Amino acid sequence: MARTGTPTARTATRRDAIREILARGPVPSQDELQRHLRARGIRAAQATLSRDLAALGVRRGSGPAGPRYVIESDAGGLPIEPVRRLAESVETNGLMVVVRTKASAAGAVARALDDAHLPDVLGTLAGDDTIFVVPGSARGAAALVKHLRRLLGV
Repeated sequence: MARTGTPTARTATRRDAIREILARGPVPSQDELQRHLRARGIRAAQATLSRDLAALGVRRGSGPAGPRYVIESDAGGLPIEPVRRLAESVETNGLMVVVRTKASAAGAVARALDDAHLPDVLGTLAGDDTIFVVPGSARGAAALVKHLRRLLGV
C-alpha cells in the first residue's frame, strides 16, 4: 500500500478492504487474506492483520467449505450492509461528524456503526434521522467522513 494519507486513513482503508474480502467469500487463513490485500495494492504484516482482525471482531469459524474468518456481526450483531441504504449523507464541521438517515432509521444505523467497532470512532448518539458520531480526534474527523461515506455508500 502506498504510504499516502494519515495512519488513521490507511488503517480505515485496509480494514474496509478486509471487510469486503471477508464478505465476498471464505478466507481460511491470514496468508490468504494477505494475498487478497496484495492484489488490491495493500501490504500488511501478519501482526498488523492480527490487530485488524481483532479490532473488526473477526473470529475463526467453521463453514461447509472448512475453517474461515467470520466477522462477529455476521453471527448475530447488526452488520453494516443491511443499513447502507438507510444512510443519506455524512458531513462534518471539523470536530463532529453528522450522519443523516431516512426517517426513524438513525438508531439502526448507529447500532451498526457501534457493532462495527470502528477504531476511529469514540461513540455515536442517535435521534430519529440524525446520528452524531464522535471521532477519536479532531484531526480525524475528515478521514472519518471519507471512511463512513465509503462504508455507508453515500
